[in-house]
Amino acid sequence: MRRTRSTRSRSTAFTAGAAALLAALGLVSPPAAGAATASAPDAFSETAQQQIAALQAVKAGRTATESKLDSKLLVAEKGVGKQLSALQSGATVSATGTVLVDIRASKVSPDLLAGLTKAGAGIRAVSDRYASVRAEVPLDKVGEIAARGDVQRVEQADQAMTARELATPATPGKSGAPAETKQQKADRIAGELQKALASKSQQRSAAAAATLTSEGDRAHNADIARQQFGVTGVGVKACALSDGVDSLAASQAKGELPPDVDVLPGQEGQDDEGTAMLEIIHDLAPRAALGFATAFNSDAGFADNIRRLRFEAHCDVIVDDVIYFKESPFQDWIIAQAVNDVTADGALYFSSAGNEGNVASGTAGHWEGDFVDSGKSVGKFAGVAHNFAGAAGNQIYEPISNASSAGVPVTLHWSDPTGHSANDYDLYLLNSAGAVVSFSQNVQDGTQDPYEILQTPTFGGTGLRLAVVKFSGQNRYLSLSALRGRFSDSADGLKAYNTPGVTVGHSAARDAFSVAAAPAAKAFGRLLEPGDPANPAGPYPGSFSGATKAERFTSDGPRRVFYEADGTPITPGNVSSTGGEVRNKPEITAADGVTTSVTGFNPFFGTSAAAPHAAAIAALVLSGNPGLPPAEVREALINTAIDIETPGRDNFTGAGVILADKVLAYTGASPQPLVVAKQPTVTPADGGSALDPGDTAKVTLPVTNDGDGTAVSTSVVLTSPTPGVTVAPRAKSYGTISPGQTGVNDFTITVPASQQLGAPVVLNARVTFAGAHSPTTSTFSLPVGTPSPVAQNFAYAGTPVAIPDNSPVGASVTIPVTGVGRASKVTFSVDGTTCSTDPTSTAVGLNHSYVGDLVGTLTAPSGAKATVFQRNGGSGKNLCQVVFADNAATAFSTVTSANAPFTGTYRPTQALTGNLAGAAVDGTWTFGVVDAAGGDSGSIRAVALHINGFVQPPAAGAPSNVRGATNNGPVHPL
Repeated sequence: MRRTRSTRSRSTAFTAGAAALLAALGLVSPPAAGAATASAPDAFSETAQQQIAALQAVKAGRTATESKLDSKLLVAEKGVGKQLSALQSGATVSATGTVLVDIRASKVSPDLLAGLTKAGAGIRAVSDRYASVRAEVPLDKVGEIAARGDVQRVEQADQAMTARELATPATPGKSGAPAETKQQKADRIAGELQKALASKSQQRSAAAAATLTSEGDRAHNADIARQQFGVTGVGVKACALSDGVDSLAASQAKGELPPDVDVLPGQEGQDDEGTAMLEIIHDLAPRAALGFATAFNSDAGFADNIRRLRFEAHCDVIVDDVIYFKESPFQDWIIAQAVNDVTADGALYFSSAGNEGNVASGTAGHWEGDFVDSGKSVGKFAGVAHNFAGAAGNQIYEPISNASSAGVPVTLHWSDPTGHSANDYDLYLLNSAGAVVSFSQNVQDGTQDPYEILQTPTFGGTGLRLAVVKFSGQNRYLSLSALRGRFSDSADGLKAYNTPGVTVGHSAARDAFSVAAAPAAKAFGRLLEPGDPANPAGPYPGSFSGATKAERFTSDGPRRVFYEADGTPITPGNVSSTGGEVRNKPEITAADGVTTSVTGFNPFFGTSAAAPHAAAIAALVLSGNPGLPPAEVREALINTAIDIETPGRDNFTGAGVILADKVLAYTGASPQPLVVAKQPTVTPADGGSALDPGDTAKVTLPVTNDGDGTAVSTSVVLTSPTPGVTVAPRAKSYGTISPGQTGVNDFTITVPASQQLGAPVVLNARVTFAGAHSPTTSTFSLPVGTPSPVAQNFAYAGTPVAIPDNSPVGASVTIPVTGVGRASKVTFSVDGTTCSTDPTSTAVGLNHSYVGDLVGTLTAPSGAKATVFQRNGGSGKNLCQVVFADNAATAFSTVTSANAPFTGTYRPTQALTGNLAGAAVDGTWTFGVVDAAGGDSGSIRAVALHINGFVQPPAAGAPSNVRGATNNGPVHPL
């Protein structure tokens, strides 16, 4: 690994200390007489004995602080790895000597974050709920961080992967097309967006361009179901979690996604699997509302976003395609607990079963069962190896297939409760000569997780094998998984042992749906390993049937679980192969190998593609049956599934493949009306242009049927909670409104003369109609007073504030506002004197080398927030003399790097006036910027608020003129 000079010097010092330690412990002595000199199935070689003993020496000699450190971090810090000639993967240390870690604390406090920053850490993600911080820290500071009293553990960052299967993956060790750089990706996406916008402009007077549709729409009979039952997803919000939505704007410009996808601010993520998943949902349930949040901030951040999608974004159906390696197979850990919370609240949750293979297809890399003492002790200190052969013999190794050995995460879990493991197991990867290649030997003494992880070398190897060692404690039930690898017999006589059950984590939560994959159209484009059978093809343009075959890579179940989420044993006293609860996972199968418009996802293979198909069908069910209990949706999906593969329910396709028309026929479904009140228009009786205190005015209130069915007996009750305001009549009938049509009625309101100028009149409209979505409610604020035509300007007057790279902490500046009272209009500008694309410019309002990394948020004194910009602009540099105004013709979401430096007037991501002007605006405003991706930097320099108040009535005897005031900065054209 390439390092700086200072890092090399530090490593030399560690290595010298490690050598002295090992010599003192007698771990560099010559081979003992009669010691094994080669790897045998039932014995460790002399090399293995010595090298494992060297690693165990570090574990045995640890201090209390060092017990908090991930074993690979500790070994890297001490330099012991330098003594092991074959060790290829320990701690992942960057070229600048930093490591990405998860810091598990008793509480995330300002003091902790300040201490981490002082230690040179870059904060990457923070979860208050789980007291977890992901940070990039100098390796030589991990011990200092672990020594803090509020730090419970410092772990190598828990990694994750999606369940996408690449049709043409890069071949390790061979040259090929280099990975797309950040700049190349930005240029590609900008080009796609520009092309889509140009095409859209050309088509305004012509028929809309044909969009792409997933073959799963046809294979699942979703097209027939929509036509037969008249349901389209109306009234349902379906949301996805994955890596990111980089190409969201391009997909929207192409017409592949609607314009109003609800992406949680700052949670856009990176890459595009999320975009592809949303396109699938939209293809099958085209009128369902959509939402997204990334799952890749951290494991705790994933759990937080699951909850946010339900409890903040109000998603009815949630789907993800992600597995974090630390997720326990034996207990619902934090991510599964989040799933439990949202399903308990009524949400339907779908998750990919995974692409880790299955025993039936011969593609598995998973073994689980009770620990069997081999009688083979390990090393100088403690430990006995597990016997994989059990009653059939004695074999202490599990061999990994040579063809599937490159960069494979290998996890070991055992049946202790999370956070309370007092039984200490370790995991080693060795080569055929017996040398240690990788290891994981964390401490478990009562307060840690029952978990170890290592990774095979980047380019794989020949004759790699795994050994599980019980360092201390009681026998436990084990789960050993080579994720996307395969256990297969070795050339030197080792037998591979595989068992079903590789599906783990939150997809195995009781009320989640774990979704397997079957091809909709063409077969997966490569053999999983040389010599494998051909992959199956799908039925497209036909539909799934009993002849359908599952993908050979789809993961199998079932999942044995020993503990409730809180750690309570399910079968107290029995945590062996006869204890616990067995959950039948996966439950159902859905389509993969489908078309999307997203670059790199055509075709889109893997259970990553299957899960959103199932979620979309569930959205159709809810659309035609609002309020249907989740248990009845589960019953319908499982009972109508078409049995495939092994007759009856099996452990890798569940009940079978689902068909939308059969599911809807089972539940029954009907097109539902959804009538919603829209923005009213106000006409004062005195002919004035504004609603003033003491006025009587006509309120024209339109209501639109946004649903699939005809709304009958439609009526509106219009009321106001504003003191002194009267509404007449209180209710009016709107009769029958067809889908897509709007009805209009007039009401009269009277505003008291005492109404404060600028304080809005609030109207609540409750729309009732014959349908399950009735009633709907909407709230409108009607400004009172004549808006001032002149803006008052308030500029940030401080020094530039640096924006920390790739940190949720972000940067912020404050802007004091005085003398306005209530606002009729709020705009915001990023200023500057001279505009350029020089990312180091001090003359622009906000300099940054990659504006597409940034999320800008404006917060009013009331605490109300509005997102100004949200990961727009790609690799474009600098914001300068740009105004964000609600009435701008062009949305900032459409800009590309070609527009940099970004100048002119744009519509913000969220309305500023509507979101921020509900209360008096005098006080301290805050503009904050978060950099959500790595590798770029910049600063906030010059920003300003431009607020229009209301025209004050002239004092008695004073001329009736209006004069504008300008404070704290130049007037910007608005």
